Amino acid sequence: MQDTMAQKMIKHKYLLLMFLPCLLYYILFKYVPMFGIVISFKNYNPFVGVMGSEWVGFKYYVMFFNNPDLLKLLRNTFLLGMYKLIFGFPAPIVLALLLNELKNMVFKRFVQTISYLPHFISNVIVASMVVMFLSPSGGIVNKLIEAFGFEKINFMLMPDMFRSVYVFSEIWQHVGWETILYLAALTSIDPMLYEASEMDGASRLRKLWHVTIPGIAPTIVILLILNVGKVIEIGFEKVFLLYNPATYETADILSTYVYRVGLMQGNFSYASAIDVFTGLVSLVFIVSTNYASRKLSETSLW
Repeated sequence: MQDTMAQKMIKHKYLLLMFLPCLLYYILFKYVPMFGIVISFKNYNPFVGVMGSEWVGFKYYVMFFNNPDLLKLLRNTFLLGMYKLIFGFPAPIVLALLLNELKNMVFKRFVQTISYLPHFISNVIVASMVVMFLSPSGGIVNKLIEAFGFEKINFMLMPDMFRSVYVFSEIWQHVGWETILYLAALTSIDPMLYEASEMDGASRLRKLWHVTIPGIAPTIVILLILNVGKVIEIGFEKVFLLYNPATYETADILSTYVYRVGLMQGNFSYASAIDVFTGLVSLVFIVSTNYASRKLSETSLW
């Protein structure tokens, strides 16, 4: 006879206890704050509170859709997110495959440690390092450019270079940490598959293509779905630290615009409406990608 729900909970009480902090985190910091969405439908006044503020319906959503900068903000946000997905998503996969092929375990651990250490550096320090390395008055990058006989480039004042600088800094900072997930997935591949392929005369490249990559394909698909959902939710902090008025043309995104109108101008209702719109777009992206994955493969989030 199958166990009842109560019996299952008693049986797995220690696992549920370990899960409790995670559950509390999402309840307190993800679900409870959803009540704040109502601000986007009100003319919010912090002195009278949410309930005392005047209800204005879709006023701020209409204001956002009529904003002359809307297309620029959407374009910048989408392009920055897509560049990060196109170039940043494959990077940890490639690094994990390369590390998996290393036979020298000491060197492998050294490379892995060096690669994931930047993940623990704050965005403030990373942004400062980027600005310092790219400085035209003494940055190492411009020194190398001068050494090859070319003129110095002021990267941080060039709108066309902002996306490249941002994406490269993201890859450098997070590639090692994200590689850990793929290395963990690689350990679940049955070694007998490699032995069978060797008996069939497969080369290392063939084993990589026909055994290793299919073995981590479910992990790749799940992380791809999650990353597609974040395309339009580019983090505010690093963009804010790297951009300046000279690069607004390509660097100004939804989150930085929300910061200006919400915190600097005090228009909390308008900023909340933009955030709700961003969340809905992300929801559409992740649901669509999950649906396509379920139709094309056997792997999906739900």
